[in-house]
Amino acid sequence: MSLPSITLLFAGQGSQAIGMGHSLAETYPAAKAILEEAEAHLDFSLTEVMAQGPEEELTRTSRCQPALFVHGMMSLAVLKDQLGEDLNIAAAAGLSLGEFTAHTAAGSLSFVDGLQLVAKRGKYMEEACDQTDGSMAAMIGGTEDQVRTLAASTGVDVANLNSPGQIVVSGRREAIAKTIADAKGAGIRIAKEIKVAGAYHSSLMQSAQEKLAAELAQTAFNTPKFPVISNLTASPATAADEIKRTLEAQVTGSVRWSESIAFLLDQGETHFLECGPGKILSGLMGRIRKGTFCMPTGDTDQLETALQGLRGA
Repeated sequence: MSLPSITLLFAGQGSQAIGMGHSLAETYPAAKAILEEAEAHLDFSLTEVMAQGPEEELTRTSRCQPALFVHGMMSLAVLKDQLGEDLNIAAAAGLSLGEFTAHTAAGSLSFVDGLQLVAKRGKYMEEACDQTDGSMAAMIGGTEDQVRTLAASTGVDVANLNSPGQIVVSGRREAIAKTIADAKGAGIRIAKEIKVAGAYHSSLMQSAQEKLAAELAQTAFNTPKFPVISNLTASPATAADEIKRTLEAQVTGSVRWSESIAFLLDQGETHFLECGPGKILSGLMGRIRKGTFCMPTGDTDQLETALQGLRGA
């Protein structure tokens, strides 16, 4: 019985949780091998941070980004191991940091190059957070035009277009506070600050973008084996120069997630697997196109359920 082709979705910051990847590594040698390889190329114990935290350590940008990258690759390794030739990957996308995981999954980057880029990206973004006083806020129940008009008036950036009616803004803390205060008057139903270390996907990340650009310039990229959707353009990035440019620009640019998923759906993709802890992307899918097959694979129970769902599709 042939399985439907699938699109892989890789998690971004906010999905992390203590214990992430533990059951996969305990159950599947393919997942454990990925974790062990990562350990050999990092200057801290990723296994310890993922398994034990503490939460403030796992939440650090320099720890969280490698952890999510490795967890995504662990999930993919198990899918490959369990499905073999029946695994037919049509495309991939990743939320923010997850775009690097998606390109590694597609062979645009080697595992080691992808891991090292992500570790440096996390380090540079953490440095930028420490040097600025930034924050982010979720705008719920407003249109994109309403949020963009409000953001322009308060001097913040539109960071994430996650799903219809869910947009995140990013900028200096005092400007975020004003944006929240002015939201009701701008026609936005709910506005609330997000607990993050800084203003991701805003101009406050410019120093991180410049440092990452130098790393990207020195990294070898291949043509991806399947389409990888760019956060920046909501369309595939294929040529090496284009991939580098979009990965660089998304550090301060908007994550056009809702449009990226709409692009994939319009291409006829029907089955999605979320590779990462939790089920944030599966939840967003329910708001973008209700009823779409999208299942998480972050632990052994989720992964087995997803496999059963695919085989019964």
